[in-house]
Amino acid sequence: MPEPTPNPPATEATWQLPHTPRSAPHARELLRTQLADWKIDGEVTETAELLLSELFTNSLRHASTPPGREIGLRLATYDGRLRMEVADANNCRPTPRQTSPGDEGGRGLTLVQALAERWGCCPRRHGIGKATWVELALP
Repeated sequence: MPEPTPNPPATEATWQLPHTPRSAPHARELLRTQLADWKIDGEVTETAELLLSELFTNSLRHASTPPGREIGLRLATYDGRLRMEVADANNCRPTPRQTSPGDEGGRGLTLVQALAERWGCCPRRHGIGKATWVELALP
């Protein structure tokens, strides 16, 4: 009788979080736990947490989603990359802004551009809206 083949390690994790400010720290906690589970640590984890924080905060701040809609969080590894997606029910695509030295905000996507290997926006996988994503190279 042949030996059973082991299940391959999970390479994707998804969550639905309420559209509330308390969900941002929860998303970061989910990220840290999942990356530790996948044995991803160090600089990648620190950068991933910062980037996720920017994407999630943008979704909370700018996606005027209807009551009851949630924010989707998807983490995946493939081809030596970590991909993080934040999906909301708003179709408006995020665009980096030009800021002045005196501006108190508006630099989030500039930071995303500087730290992510790649980033972008695509239609939401299930339902209305969009998913904003970033990718980081894994060591």
